[in-house]
Amino acid sequence: MNTPKPRLLIFIVAYFAERTIQKVVRRIPLDLASAYELEILIIDDGSSDATFVKGIEVGRHADIPFKITVLHNPVNQGYGGNQKIGYHYAIENGFNFVALLHGDGQYPPEMLEELTEPLRRGEADAVFGSRMLVPKDALKGGMPLYKYFGNRILTAVQNQLLGTSLSEFHSGYRIYSVSALKAIPFDRNSNVFHFDTEIIIQLVIAAKRIKEIAIPAYYGDEICRVNGLKYAFDVVKASLQAWFQRINLFYDRRFDCEPADDARRYPSKLDFESTHSRVVELVPERALVLDLGSGVGAVGMALKERKGCHVTGCDMVRGAFTGVYDNFLLADLNKRLPEMPHERFDCILALDVIEHLAAPEDFLDQLRELAARTGAQVILTTANIGFIIMRISLLLGRFEYGKRGILDITHARLFTFNTLRRAMRAAGFEIERSEGIVVPVPFILGNSLASKIALAVNAALVRLRPTLFGFQILLVAKARPTLATLLDAAKAAADRKSLEVQQQRMRRSA
Repeated sequence: MNTPKPRLLIFIVAYFAERTIQKVVRRIPLDLASAYELEILIIDDGSSDATFVKGIEVGRHADIPFKITVLHNPVNQGYGGNQKIGYHYAIENGFNFVALLHGDGQYPPEMLEELTEPLRRGEADAVFGSRMLVPKDALKGGMPLYKYFGNRILTAVQNQLLGTSLSEFHSGYRIYSVSALKAIPFDRNSNVFHFDTEIIIQLVIAAKRIKEIAIPAYYGDEICRVNGLKYAFDVVKASLQAWFQRINLFYDRRFDCEPADDARRYPSKLDFESTHSRVVELVPERALVLDLGSGVGAVGMALKERKGCHVTGCDMVRGAFTGVYDNFLLADLNKRLPEMPHERFDCILALDVIEHLAAPEDFLDQLRELAARTGAQVILTTANIGFIIMRISLLLGRFEYGKRGILDITHARLFTFNTLRRAMRAAGFEIERSEGIVVPVPFILGNSLASKIALAVNAALVRLRPTLFGFQILLVAKARPTLATLLDAAKAAADRKSLEVQQQRMRRSA
């Protein structure tokens, strides 16, 4: 039984390419047909010359063994918009790979076999032809000096912002696996030239494998339709937006394509100054701890291993480390707290829980009842919507929910220091400690010197004004006795008093 050949679409974007389109098609290696089920798609982007007619004509020549489909956009869609249509065609028609060629002949079709091979072998999700991989080859191929240095500078800036190491972001010679295209929202990208940058950013965020292969640069008499300064501004802006989104200061659905991973989404913050490390400091050794909304279980595990605590976890699902708990309770905290296995706790933790609840006031009432009954101290943390970056964002007219951070899309309620204190007091808590917690800088800068300096600066600012510079709020509170507790205490005291009176009378009568 013969294994079916993978399907390859060679997609040629064409605009005013009547003089070059047939040459580009004829340069496509005929040997590709032996390795792939091949089709050529030409999309003329609203040209008013004979580009469409020349495309039709070349498809009729007997010496062209490929199926050629020629489409014409009645309204110009732009360089990026034209790509969107071609990639949609590849997805809708069940292709495995799609190769992007330019109709002006700037990129060598002769290299299609070499560029597609890593995809066919499953070694990459996208392959880019790079003019910069071999030093100074682009200059030898006629690339103007200003374009060469502009390309190098922009690529260096983008690599720094995106954590990549590509030799070039600005080549238009690319082959994508269609499965990779399905995984990213390329349809949300720009319709103009920095579409190419946006799709690279999306592939990087989606953790797709990108391979570069050196190609020769060719500069002939083709017309450059790119406004260099505007293009540079657009690519840097898109890269900055992606960087800001990575550190949770910006959100755009274009870049919302990272793989689902709960542990990555809510990671442990035990190795640096944070709510997690501070809570571990505050909980006494060998304490009986209830960890509400325990998540992946990192704090509970640290309390057991470092402080010998007896920890009961509680969440809707079991996290990565919940097997280390002494007890684990499955419960939806949006409904009610579950029945507890102990009559007493020393500490109840509610770390980054309250902002996810539809009715936090009801939760606080239940928490107060539990804390009063068990005698536990409560440690509660949440995001500080009064953080300086949030205030600046509002000043700039931005308030965008995203995947993480203060405006996590799963957050139902937001608090400042004062609103959280008032909510706690209204629920019957006496606040013993109120602290601001620094930004989790190591998530942004890693374990670097810059990260340590930023943490130290933020910590100093938090001490100066926690309501403005605290990224998170940490409150330690004790529950005031409930009326039921006070009534029970009054009854118990009355019983004791009655017994004392009775004993005194018996002594007198004796």
